[in-house]
Amino acid sequence: MLSIFDELQILISGIICGLILFQSIFVAPTVFKELAEEHRPVILRSLFPKLFKSIATLGLVFLLLAIESMSGYILGLITTISGIICLSLIGATNKARDEGNNRRFALLHRISVLLTMTVLVLNTLWIFLN
Repeated sequence: MLSIFDELQILISGIICGLILFQSIFVAPTVFKELAEEHRPVILRSLFPKLFKSIATLGLVFLLLAIESMSGYILGLITTISGIICLSLIGATNKARDEGNNRRFALLHRISVLLTMTVLVLNTLWIFLN
């Protein structure tokens, strides 16, 4: 039987996965398909900080609930740190895009995507392995 802490961690992992999937499957493609190029940055630069703040915050709550679970503690730590790193990269990523530095933009964007996908995969595994 799962403890209340385990159940809350599963719920938090589900919310994190849902946020990432919603942003990736619905929001970003819609923005790129439906909005003119000059309007995209306004929406994306508003949404992504909220996404990464949410991931970091939920990761921290997850971490605090990992009272007796080393694997839960590690997942909470990875989720929190990844959210903070992604959030901290936004300014440099936007600056690279604005300055036309495509190589730097691609690198920073790739780092954010890889960290976000790592968080998605690990939290999905947590849900099904618990």
